[in-house]
Amino acid sequence: MPNMFSQLTDATARLMDQGGWVMWPLIALSITALTLIFERTWFWLSTNSPIRTAKLDRLSSHLRRGETDQARQLLQDDTSVYGRFAIRLLEHGHSDAAITEAGEQQRSRLDRFMPTLGTIITAAPMLGILGTVTGIISSFRVLGQSEALTDPNRIGAGIAEALLTTAVGLVIALVVLFPHNAFRAQVDRTLSRMESLAAAMREGAAGSSSSDET
Repeated sequence: MPNMFSQLTDATARLMDQGGWVMWPLIALSITALTLIFERTWFWLSTNSPIRTAKLDRLSSHLRRGETDQARQLLQDDTSVYGRFAIRLLEHGHSDAAITEAGEQQRSRLDRFMPTLGTIITAAPMLGILGTVTGIISSFRVLGQSEALTDPNRIGAGIAEALLTTAVGLVIALVVLFPHNAFRAQVDRTLSRMESLAAAMREGAAGSSSSDET
């Protein structure tokens, strides 16, 4: 294990040396992206887990039948976006304005770090292109020197920098793109379930009012 760690450290050092200064912001973007992906993955696994989905189905059934007391009991200590959304509606009614307000209050939790991930998807390839430009400039600077070129590796270093930064930038963008789209799908799915909760509450309220009239 120490030998493997040493080899990984040496390979990283060579990579950073070949890629030039542009590799530093690319590495920073990759670390940030992996951290945010891990956080969002954990959030969505807990938010839309099978256990949570089953509880959500029971909550919808109680609301559809107008059983608000049972629904409140089920929502005790529920800090999920669904729980807070439903509690908000139970406390402030289920008008269009109340539903919109309750949904917007939870949207910040759903969209958390999504703009940052989207920015990384855009910025990483652009940084890679910047590394390409600086590498080519470095190579042409060597070719433009007045003395005779005796070491071809001096040109190769600039070309390696150009190719390496482009590849790293594209890899980072691709690695972040798929989780970002998956998280966006989870946001849409969660909003749809929140709308179903609101519809179930309205149905239960309509049923209760009609039974009272009879």
